[in-house]
Formats: sequence, C-alpha cells, structure tokens
Amino acid sequence: MKKILVAVASMAVFFACKAPETTWSPAGDHIRTRWAQEVNPLNPLPEYPRPQLVRDQWQSLNGLWDYAIGPKEGERPAAFDGQILVPFCVESSLSGVGKTVTADDALWYRTSFTVPRGWKDRVILHFDAVDWDATVWVNGNQVCRHTGGYTAFSADITPYIIKGKQEVVLKVLDGTDNDEQPRGKQVASPNGIWYTAVTGIWQSVWLESVPKAAVTAYKVTPDAAAGTLTVTVQADGGDAVLIQLKEGAEGYSTEVPGGALIAEATAAPGTPVTLQVENPQLWSPEHPYLYALEFTLLEGGKKADTVRGYTALRSSTCVTDSQGRKRIGLNGEPYFQFGPLDQGWWPDGLYTAPTDEALRYDIAQTKALGYNMIRKHIKVEPARWYTWCDRLGIVVWQDMPSIADNHNGHWEQFRMDDPARDDHPLSDAARATYYKEWGEIIGQLYNYPCIVVWVPFNEAWGQFDTPRAVAFTKEQDPTRLVNSASGGNSFQGVGDIFDSHNYPEPVMKFWSEGTQIDVLGEYGGIGWPVEGHLWQPDRNWGYVQFRSSDEVLQQYQAFADILKQTIAKGISGAVYTQTTDVEGEVNGLMTYDRAITKMDAEKLCRINREVIASATK
Repeated sequence: MKKILVAVASMAVFFACKAPETTWSPAGDHIRTRWAQEVNPLNPLPEYPRPQLVRDQWQSLNGLWDYAIGPKEGERPAAFDGQILVPFCVESSLSGVGKTVTADDALWYRTSFTVPRGWKDRVILHFDAVDWDATVWVNGNQVCRHTGGYTAFSADITPYIIKGKQEVVLKVLDGTDNDEQPRGKQVASPNGIWYTAVTGIWQSVWLESVPKAAVTAYKVTPDAAAGTLTVTVQADGGDAVLIQLKEGAEGYSTEVPGGALIAEATAAPGTPVTLQVENPQLWSPEHPYLYALEFTLLEGGKKADTVRGYTALRSSTCVTDSQGRKRIGLNGEPYFQFGPLDQGWWPDGLYTAPTDEALRYDIAQTKALGYNMIRKHIKVEPARWYTWCDRLGIVVWQDMPSIADNHNGHWEQFRMDDPARDDHPLSDAARATYYKEWGEIIGQLYNYPCIVVWVPFNEAWGQFDTPRAVAFTKEQDPTRLVNSASGGNSFQGVGDIFDSHNYPEPVMKFWSEGTQIDVLGEYGGIGWPVEGHLWQPDRNWGYVQFRSSDEVLQQYQAFADILKQTIAKGISGAVYTQTTDVEGEVNGLMTYDRAITKMDAEKLCRINREVIASATK
C-alpha cells in the first residue's frame, strides 16, 4: 500500500507543477540540514498527511506554485512574481523565494491540477496549515476562508469542478506579532529568542476522493483502568457505522491493515459506543502499543465508506505517591517525565521539516538520548509528527502558541504573592481568537495518545483570564492534565500542574505546597556556538556558554546532579532547554542543522536515564 500511495502522490505533484522545466533552488545563504538536498521540487513531502483517518484515493498538490506579493487590499494580481515550493513558507530557504511579507502585504498563490481518472465521488481540497488568514478560490469561485495558523481546513469543491484543468488561487494575510493572533516565536524583526516570521502555506495541500456519504471524524477516549475505548464517529449521511478494533503492534502504522479482530460495535453516526479490550496492552514510551481501527459507514445496508485509523489505551492523571505527594501519572502510576523544550524550527524550512525522515529524526534522537518526554513549545506540528511520537513512544506536553510576548511587564513568577498580577492587555477580538484556535487545536490533536499534558500559556506571554482558560481546556478534554501556565503567573490554584522556570540551574524557586503537581518547566540553556553550523556568525547566545563538547557535558552533568536533588524534593517532571539551536540561540543539544550532537550521545543517554531512575528511589 505504501508504494501505491507514494506513486499516487508523485503523479499528483506532476499535475500540480504547471512548469516542470522551471529551475528551483533553495534561497539565501543560511545553513541547511542534510535533508535539504533530498527535497524534490516535483515531489516534496509526498507521504499521506493524515495518518489517523486514511483513505486510499488521494492526491498531493505539494510542488511548485505561482506566487505574488502585493498590497493587502489589492485584487488578484494580473501577473505573478515567480514560483514557490509548497508547502514551505515564503520566508524559508526551501520555498525558493526567501522573501518577507509584512502586515500590509497579501501573499497570493496559484496552481492547477487535473482530477484523476476514476474519481467518481466528491473532491475535497485540504490545507493542513496556512498562516494566518486564508481565502481560497477554485475556478474563480470562493470556496472557503479560514483564520488560524496551526489547524487544518478543507472545502468540498465538487460543484466547481470543470472539464480539464482546475485552478486554485489562495490569498493570505498575516499580521504576525500584532498581539491579535497566535504566533509563538514568530516576529517581524527576529532577534534573540524571537525567530523569522512564517507566512502562508507551511503544511501539505492535498485532494481526496470522498463518497457522498462519508466518515468525517472520530473521537476515541481510552479508559486504561477499565480496559475500554469509547468511540464516537461523525459522518455526512449514512445510517450506521461499523467500528472495528483490531490488533496492531508497537509502532503500528495505518499504511498496513490491522490484524485480528478484538472488538466491534455498530452505532448511528454521532453516537458513542464503548469497546471492551480483553488483555489490554497499555501504551507507554517503554511499550508504544497501538491498536488498529477500521470504520465502515453503512447506508441502506450497503457499504458507503471505509477509513482506517489507530488508537491506544493509556491514561494521564494526577496520582498520589507513597509519601502523599501529587504526581503526574501514566496508566495510574507515578511516571517522571523528562525531556527537552522542542521549538520545531528548521534552518531551511523554518516551520516545516524538509522531509518526513527529518521530522522523525528529532523525535528518534530525543529518545535515543535517554529522554521520555518532549515539550512542544508554542507551536503545533503536522499530524505525522504526533504519529511518529505515538509510534516511537514519547510523551508530549503540548503548548498553545502564544498570542503575545511578555512586554506588558507583569511577569510575576518570582513575586507570586504580589497583588499586582495583571492579565496581558489583549483586545476582546484577540481573546476570542485565542479560544477559537485553542479549541480547534485540542480538537484536532485529541486522538493522539502521546499527548498527556495541555499547556494553555507559556510564562506570561499573552496570559489572561487563566482560570477561564484552564476551565475551557478541561471542557474540551477532561481526560488529560492541564499545566495552566508553564512558568507564568500560574499560582492561582487552577489546573493540575504548578510549573516554575529557572535558568540555568534546575531548582524550584516556588512550590505549590502540595496543592498541585510540581514540575520544573524550563531550565538549562547551556550554549556552545559550533563554528560552521551557525545561522549567523555573530550575535549568538545561550544562558551559559562554553567552547567544547567536554565542557558542555561537564556542565550538563553538574545540572543533572542538582536536578536529582530537586526530584527528591518532589517534582514530577523537568524540561531542559532545548532540542536544537534555533537561529541566534545556541543552547541546543544539537546544532540547528542537526549535523552535530554537542555532547557524547552515549554519555548523555546514561546521565538522562540516571535522572529518570532517581525519581523511583
């Protein structure tokens, strides 16, 4: 099946590229990863983009599109500026453009495609992520508009299909750091811990052939203690859905069919059913077992649609240890979680990994270095990233991309008793946008078992109305823990987790005094600018800086010894800053181009495993 899907994707990009004779090359002179040379402009990121809801008939539209940058209020341009490689954002090297788009500009895209022969059903056009305000036309007809840079959207374009080639036009507006839209680390003027803006398409664009009566989504809620999975399937049309749970495996992939049938049930669309799993295998980083799911939509007793997915049995709850302290629990037992702050940035693709293997690499390397957790820092990744976490076995703390930084001057982490704690002064529109996008993100990521903690705010960056934001998060998903504000103005008694940040030493400046789970949400930041692997030759920084691998390892070991003492005092998790260097930050475990791991990997793995083991003593 994998070969078939890749072949279809390759054919799709042929249709998408109207001018295959056009020469494409990366833009700019910044460093790149080794995967950049594997990017094929006729077939970039060809993998099936939605591993949790799989159909066989699909077509990638990734490839060379026309682009133009014009006035924000302007009409569709009469002529385009050149070609851009989708799905890499216009500012990135791999886009082949490398240009800045301001808040006063509009970014336009255009491509064409041919509907494959044999497609008899509806045609759905999917955009997996476009930053930020996107309006889409097909053959001159507006088919949708979407705001939000981190979630997927789609349109049924069947009514607008014409004979021959189809034209898609997209207009994108992006205010970036206007304090009105979630944007994470993006700024118009990159410096220090703030990075290059990302505008436009940055995840896959694709077509899907979908029956008139079709499965549209599903939701799975596991109960590890009871060994049950509660499943709700949504559909357009249809009378009933046959839900089948089948054997999978550690690292199971939906590219292959499931194994023997374990449990099944039939229910009307939208009706939850509970499946009992005999001899359940619980998912954990040590045993990342995934079950296969198959859904068959019935209409008039006949099969109308079939899709594949996967799930797992695991729980993420607050538990009490033998000393009466609140702990992060995985599957009902205390589980110390230790991992890096993962920004998810790339020197060549910015928000977008150059290849799927590159996307997988950071996760696999994190696990190989002895960690069991990743804090996904104020960014949301493509669906395949979370599936790789599910398959490889690593738990994830998922941040909400921040809507602003800390410039209001009221970051009260170190003055928790100060009555002057204020919300960030966001507009009413920005607050509404926050809830809209956070709700969409939680809904889109709900089914990934790797995610065990939601983080509504990072520090005091755009933090507002924290009790309401935590309650909203719990309403969207009552099954996971909520870390109200990692390192922020968080001592308000809300959420499950109290999170303190401290640089560089791994110590807690404040504790919840037993009212919440205590974690050290950030520490470390050991910097080493490795010559030949820098984004820029100067203006590089870390919280502390050294000049050799041995010096970095020595300091990391010293911090690990302090961290063990902090663990003994009662913390349940710790986050080291950070996975890679990013632009001017040089405090990564790896260089920005992923060419060098700055410490001896075997020694680092041993240290990290000793840290985790110390939590069970």
